Amino acid sequence: MRGELVSVWTETWREIWLPLSESPLGADDEFPPSDIFCELYRTLEPAFSPRITIEDLADIIDDPLQSREAFASVSADEIANERSLASFFENAFDTLDELGGEDLTNHYFKLLSNFVKKFSLRYDLRRPCVLCPTLPGVFTSLVDELRAHTKQDLHLDALMEDFEEAMRDLRYDISEGRIKTCIQKQVNLLEAVGRAAPGMTETTLGAICNQVGTWPHKKVKEAIKSLYVFTSDYPGIRHGGTPASEIRALDMRDLIAISVLLTGFTPYLESRLNADAIFGGSSNRAGLIPPSAALANRTVGLRSSESVIRRLWNSVAFWISRK
Repeated sequence: MRGELVSVWTETWREIWLPLSESPLGADDEFPPSDIFCELYRTLEPAFSPRITIEDLADIIDDPLQSREAFASVSADEIANERSLASFFENAFDTLDELGGEDLTNHYFKLLSNFVKKFSLRYDLRRPCVLCPTLPGVFTSLVDELRAHTKQDLHLDALMEDFEEAMRDLRYDISEGRIKTCIQKQVNLLEAVGRAAPGMTETTLGAICNQVGTWPHKKVKEAIKSLYVFTSDYPGIRHGGTPASEIRALDMRDLIAISVLLTGFTPYLESRLNADAIFGGSSNRAGLIPPSAALANRTVGLRSSESVIRRLWNSVAFWISRK
């Protein structure tokens, strides 16, 4: 969850939506339309988890006050996933463009950009409003996804804890012996992850690589198999090894490079790791439709003339109530 929009969703009310809705825009000091949260809630609805049922959706999106309260009360637990939420933030730009044009969208872009930087989220925000996952963010997401996967199995969870504990121990002693232990623990973890994959009958990492059919090219498979041979042949990692094969002592650059490489191979060994979710980003900008979009369209429908009239009247009532 680190670096994800979902993890800091509750902060967006104070950091983005309140400043956006209550700050004057442009030279004329005009405020955003009173029905801004009607449209933002309508845009957010497809990002809700399928288990969330909104029985009064039509009433919410036609009432400025009710929509504001409903939008502010949405919790992170109600969001389907990171990808759906990223899509919402991008789609909100188009929604705001229809409501207030360039002044409103520029204000939104600046608020969202500052938010991404403040909370060190795993995105670069680019014009017009596209959340592009960063390489560090993708790697962090991969580790989080792997951790979530291993949590579902006691054996895998124990091996993940062994590996992470070995990494933590380096904080106190960066010795060659501890570096070897980290690499050994990670290979043990990868071997167990591959062994637990559906339909797997092999038990060693090299044989597991031969059985999985996920490789795009034989040289990719050979790369991880070569790393596996290295951990078996280099003295003191997984076995006694071959002393004559050692060119130099292992140091921190080896730990960083080899750990990153081994982690990167996990989606090949376990197909249940969701590569789309790991990459993140939105589905809409890629030409895809969020899973609940069709349902939302059936529930809400296109705006009818009656709905437009009702929205205009609610807007007038809202501003009168503020006088």
